[in-house]
Order: sequence, then C-alpha cells, then structure tokens
Amino acid sequence: MLRPSIFGEDLFDDWFDLPDFGDLDRVERKLYGHHAGRVMKTDVHEHDDHYEFDIDLPGFKKEEIKLALNNGYLTVSAAKELDKDENDKKGKLIRQERYSGSMQRSFYIGDNLTEEDIKASFKHGVLSINIPKKEKEKLPEKKQILIA
Repeated sequence: MLRPSIFGEDLFDDWFDLPDFGDLDRVERKLYGHHAGRVMKTDVHEHDDHYEFDIDLPGFKKEEIKLALNNGYLTVSAAKELDKDENDKKGKLIRQERYSGSMQRSFYIGDNLTEEDIKASFKHGVLSINIPKKEKEKLPEKKQILIA
C-alpha cells in the first residue's frame, strides 16, 4: 500500500504505530531508529582520472570501519559496540536509544584494481574513498585468419 510521504518521512509514522514487517527491517529500525533508510548515504563524484565516494557514517570511529576488495566489489562495513561498563560509570541508565550492530554496502568498481590503488580517509563522520580510473589491459585485436 502506498502512503503519502513528506520530505522522506511517512506521513502516518507519527499518528499510528504501524508494525514493521520483515526481519531485516526490524533489525535496521532497532539499530538505527525511524530513519534507518538514511543510513550510509553515499555520493559518488566522477573526475577525469578518478572516482570519489563520500559515505556518511555518523557516530562511528575510524577503527569501527572496514573496507574489503573482493572480485571487483568494494565492500564498506561498519560495526558499533556499546560499552556496558561505560554506562555504569556514567550513572543509572533510564532510557537507551543507541544500539550496537553492523551494516555494510558494496559497490562494483572493476576487476582491474588492487587494494593499493584505493585510498580512504575518515573525517567528521564522512568516509572519503578515492578510486583511480584504470583501463583494462587491452586484449589483442581480433585478426582474421585466411585458410590457404
């Protein structure tokens, strides 16, 4: 059923507590709240010699983010753990809206790149990835062979 939305929000979210359907949807909503659809938003910019990815990862530390390159796919994953001891030191916890968990997203970048080609930095909750444009090795031109 289609529901009207305003600014990316469902109009009826605040009026009715509608049930979530599907296990994945429940996990994302539990981990990231009502705005789970906005997690890991990515901008991809193309330049003459490279591509630049900017991925929003607010609330994560650099140590909690991992990049992996496998079969031409760049996978960005982030995992967050909450420290139970830290909550005890700060006093009695009345309400907790932050959860631990993980998320990931994959992008196909081509088979001709290696881990050394990819450069990444993390600053102010934004992961910036620089991926150079590389041409595939040229295959030998097709030549016609004449039968004598």
